[in-house]
Amino acid sequence: MKLGWSLPTTGIKDAIVSYLTFLFDPFILSGFVSAFVASVFWMIAMTKFEITVAYPFMSLAPAIVFILGVLVLHEAFTIGKVIGLLLIMVGIVVTVKF
Repeated sequence: MKLGWSLPTTGIKDAIVSYLTFLFDPFILSGFVSAFVASVFWMIAMTKFEITVAYPFMSLAPAIVFILGVLVLHEAFTIGKVIGLLLIMVGIVVTVKF
């Protein structure tokens, strides 16, 4: 898989331009913005809920990735993935309730 940028071999100016091009790539910037927004929401959650209640919901990330993968990227919807998703949900409920 080619990323669209490569390491320059001609000099420092080309290296700086290449790295800046990489840094301001829309996909890279969206990753930075997403990480920042997630951090803000995590800090808000930590002020509103006990850690033992809030942290198990971090386990929802694989479930969200599964759903988005199927809906957006048209990945395979298999029974194994659904069973894994259900196990995650049961684990969250057990962790939070008991």
